[in-house]
Amino acid sequence: MNFSKLHGLGNDFIVIAGHHELPTDVDQLAIRLCNRFFGIGADGLVYILPSEQADFKMRIINSDGTEAEQCGNAIRCVSKYVYDHGLIDRTEITVETLGAGVQQVQLNLQDGKVSTVRVDMGQPILNGLQVPTTVDEAQVVHHPIEVDGREFHFTAVSMGNPHCVIYVEDAVNFDLAAWGPKLEVHPMFPRKVNVEFVTVRDRAYTDMRVWERGAGPTLACGTGACATLVSSVLNGLTDREATVSLKGGDLFIEWNEADNHVYMTGPAEEVYTGTIVK
Repeated sequence: MNFSKLHGLGNDFIVIAGHHELPTDVDQLAIRLCNRFFGIGADGLVYILPSEQADFKMRIINSDGTEAEQCGNAIRCVSKYVYDHGLIDRTEITVETLGAGVQQVQLNLQDGKVSTVRVDMGQPILNGLQVPTTVDEAQVVHHPIEVDGREFHFTAVSMGNPHCVIYVEDAVNFDLAAWGPKLEVHPMFPRKVNVEFVTVRDRAYTDMRVWERGAGPTLACGTGACATLVSSVLNGLTDREATVSLKGGDLFIEWNEADNHVYMTGPAEEVYTGTIVK
């Protein structure tokens, strides 16, 4: 079985194409292959499959064997893969996702290869029960949550997967390992949650660090960057266009007022290809 290793700002994936469906043991396969010591090493295993609704379908299995509904960095990697490997020759394509439906993608080329990708990430879901959280409110903004005697305030956003955005004084040096796993499984989030810790530098720039549901700390999270921008607008902290700076690099996020869609622009890179022998 052939694979390619790609990453979006350090959020890395094992990408496999040419299959028509997921293998029955895909959860165990992801755990084995994503192991950074005994496997290839990645944040997730991504299959590119046929779609009846779009050019391609993307399925994402986290490193712990659970399935993610959506991933902004993965969709950029998939988009780069299908163009650079000759599976499609158009720079405007569609990708079907499990949690966010069919998404429109614009490929930006440099020297005949995809350099950056702009993705229409769709409309954010803000209703508390639909994110989902246990909070029955139309918007969950600056809502208190307590963990181990410490109170945080979070804003809930779904970009096809659930996010909990928390503002802190210094996101870059925040102790992800201490608070991320506890917030991920907090009873207020019935399907667990991705946790973003954010510091707003100015109205066009934020720092963000992420604890990803099912993967732990990662260098970047595309949907998390989108959730961060939406949350920051709702809290009156940024404009509707801003750079979100992650540990692996920057993403440019726009929340368009006309269509209510969030647009994400960022790079994707292929690192190497190989063959899985067993």
